[in-house]
Amino acid sequence: MYKYGGKLSASLLQTNLNVSCSLRVRNLFASRYLQDAGGTTPGNEQPNVFRKRKFIPQNPDQKAACDLPQEARVVVCGGGIVGASVAYHLALLGWGKQTLVLEQDTVAGDSPWCASGLAGRFEPSYTELKLAEYSVQLIKDFTNKGLPTGWKQVGSLNLGRTFDRMISFNRMKSCGVAWDIPCEILSPEQCKEKCPIIEVNDLLGGLWIPNDGVCDPHLVCQTLIEEAKRMDVRVVEHCAVKKIRAERGKVTQVDTTAGDVKCEFFVNCTGFWAREVGTLSKPPVKVPLKAVEHHYLHTKPVEGLNPQTPFVRDFDGGIYFREKDGCILAGGFEREAKVAFEDGFIPLSQKERVLPPDWDHFHDLLDELLKRVPALRSARLDRLTNALQAFSPDCKWIMGEAPEIQNYYVSAGMKTIGVSAAGGIGRALADLIVKGSTELDIHILDISRFLGLHNNRKFLTDRVKEVPGKHYQINYPFDEFKTGRNLRMSPIYPSLKEAGAVFGQTMGYERPNYFDQNDKKDEFGIPRFRIAETKTFGKPHWFDLVASEYNACRERIGLADYSSFTKYDLWSKGTEVVDLLQYLCSNDVDVPVGSIIHTGMQNEKGGYENDCSLARLSEKHYIMIAPTIQQTRSMSWIRKKMPNHLRSGVNVADVTSMYTAICILGPYTRVLLSELTDTDLTPSNFPFFTYKELDVGLANGIRALNLTHTGELGYVLYIPNEYALHVYERIYQAGQKYNIQHAGYYATRALRIEKFYAFWGQDLDTNTTPLECGRSWRVKFNKPIDFIGRAALEKQREEGVKRMYVQLLLNDHDHEVDVWCWGNEPIYRDGKYCGMTTTTGYGYTFKKQVCLGFVRNVDEQGNELPVTNDYVLSGHYEVEVAGMRFEAKVNLHSPNLPTKFPDKEREAYHATRDKPDQADLLSFMTKPQS
Repeated sequence: MYKYGGKLSASLLQTNLNVSCSLRVRNLFASRYLQDAGGTTPGNEQPNVFRKRKFIPQNPDQKAACDLPQEARVVVCGGGIVGASVAYHLALLGWGKQTLVLEQDTVAGDSPWCASGLAGRFEPSYTELKLAEYSVQLIKDFTNKGLPTGWKQVGSLNLGRTFDRMISFNRMKSCGVAWDIPCEILSPEQCKEKCPIIEVNDLLGGLWIPNDGVCDPHLVCQTLIEEAKRMDVRVVEHCAVKKIRAERGKVTQVDTTAGDVKCEFFVNCTGFWAREVGTLSKPPVKVPLKAVEHHYLHTKPVEGLNPQTPFVRDFDGGIYFREKDGCILAGGFEREAKVAFEDGFIPLSQKERVLPPDWDHFHDLLDELLKRVPALRSARLDRLTNALQAFSPDCKWIMGEAPEIQNYYVSAGMKTIGVSAAGGIGRALADLIVKGSTELDIHILDISRFLGLHNNRKFLTDRVKEVPGKHYQINYPFDEFKTGRNLRMSPIYPSLKEAGAVFGQTMGYERPNYFDQNDKKDEFGIPRFRIAETKTFGKPHWFDLVASEYNACRERIGLADYSSFTKYDLWSKGTEVVDLLQYLCSNDVDVPVGSIIHTGMQNEKGGYENDCSLARLSEKHYIMIAPTIQQTRSMSWIRKKMPNHLRSGVNVADVTSMYTAICILGPYTRVLLSELTDTDLTPSNFPFFTYKELDVGLANGIRALNLTHTGELGYVLYIPNEYALHVYERIYQAGQKYNIQHAGYYATRALRIEKFYAFWGQDLDTNTTPLECGRSWRVKFNKPIDFIGRAALEKQREEGVKRMYVQLLLNDHDHEVDVWCWGNEPIYRDGKYCGMTTTTGYGYTFKKQVCLGFVRNVDEQGNELPVTNDYVLSGHYEVEVAGMRFEAKVNLHSPNLPTKFPDKEREAYHATRDKPDQADLLSFMTKPQS
């Protein structure tokens, strides 16, 4: 009765597959099933599946040697769906004859059993959503042309069991309406109508996305390759790459088992092997990626199964299923994934990569499937396949130009939904190669978001156990990983932990998010390591703790750890460093020694590649302070854009790990620091936005910047690591008389949101220009050096901006009971969608929700018109939060918040300006008159 293909009764499945079933019985079922199916059992693995091996390409193929050209402009390594898409889109741009695809096996692979085939548009970010949207449309276009894709528009049904899940769905629906994605919130009964085979007794509702569909990724890949070949792309199979050669930092040649190919561009689309292929160049390209096991359950044909059955995702159960050729294809994401090939060496052949199904590991997901789809209990099982799926450390796709080698591009980490990503990513990479830029801002997916630590094999093994489970978990605000922690820690980390710090992680750094004195030690009296959590979309449990830290920064003294900030030293023997920075930066950096310049580094379109502060330490020496996530990216940009005549004269060093950065904020900071140093800190000697080197306590060589990046009074002290603990202790001890208090990231974030400060990666990106966010005063068009992006900014200045950065204060929003704004909320002007929020938070002085974001002016035909101050100020605004709209007051400039300690320098500086006379923001306490 266990025979492969035989009917499995409900009682049998209940006995063998239920949560309470014994391990022995489940193993017996798996053993007999696999023997009948021609597979292997856990005790009888083929030795070549798990053997330890290095990345050794296959033996040369004679046909490949004959087909391989000696030269190609672009070599695409990998004939999977992403590689095929890159080749296809290069051909669309006219590079077909100059593109070569290399595949170590056969293009499109030979296993149609290892993909779900979901082609949906909804993704966690706008960038990912637009890439997926294009991918789906491309599949539809192929289908309309009669090309094979397996496309069916069956819709996707997303099920919710909890209140927070339904809030998440309502947030998605709000975004969907704004981004023109039809979707609908359903009741449990309506979910049943969409898919009659599901059980709905434990559901609160669902989200229906009618335009989603399913396809056959194998067919889509074949179609992409055939269309690429039709446009003269050359494809060579059974040809493996041995080495990628580079000269002067750029790709020059690819060595293969069939011969060598000279080229200008190399694209690593090798999926599971992308990390190993990265090691085939000098310097190696770091592609942080790890494969985990992922199971797909296939049934025999199910009688009466509707071919238009939607793709169903039960997020809270971690499972999904769809109809495929009259059968059910199902899978899921475990809370803890099982890492495949932990030694890092993945076999090249498809046969060797097929792992035996692990019924014990799949058991929890199977139980959820049986609960959600009772019909599965009587279904005929076909097979359980155990395939590899590659994940990045942050559960996002990886793409872009490698920081280590110019013209070396990467696309990897598709996390089971490669068909939804392939079209968009292929087009974006082709645009980067041919045009040098893309229409979309892709920094959140760019490979330069990682450091070397992220590519550590043991780190990846630890992290990717957690990553797949994140795929279906509720996307709460400020989500944190629990694995791969305690890697980068400032010297004052133990003291902060003892002081009650609750940590978040950014670029591997442990950074206090807030401080909590409760339960800060374990049963042995040792300070706990605690990870910050915000498991709500409403008022967070840390609200009062952050309020206290916020008040300390505004009324007394707050102490924050800024050590994670990116820090570069730039210097030269002559004036080369000044010339370089004048070329890279839109502001004028040729300022007196001791000055601080806040500037953007623009791209050719005028967008922000970096937003940083430069302190001039001497005539030929600067320190650059940039956002934490810029540590790899900025170095790559500087090296890429450095003119040849300056390369030998300018030195750039990443000193991030050499200095501990302590920020003291508040009205008493000048008095406190004066007690610890002999330097005169009066405004006439050490004014706002200037730099000095100080002695603090018994330490020397402290780089002090008179700013805080929040709009509050204070200083950031960049302390050589060996002095950090000493300086910290002196500051904290001397600050007791002023009631000094530790402050975390959440408090400093709240300060900068109220002060209307834009941060790169949250508000600013590669498509945002200084003119759009009130920073045109930081662009010096009259500089003697023609800086990058100047022409684009001059054109925008003449034509007017098409969007404008605003601050919105929500009225009638009760922070105690209403759902909060957490970013990506639609903004409506006079009832019409006009933009999205970027950074949001509670304003502890305003006593309101504060949203930062961009407003557009789009006419009835969809044309974008210039946005002016009058246009912005004349509208009536609402912000939609999880389906509910709240009226909002709009601001165009940085406000002066009321304080007991007014300061002329602070009040005179506005991060966002170029605006009309400022109004008293706090005088607006009632709804605007319509």
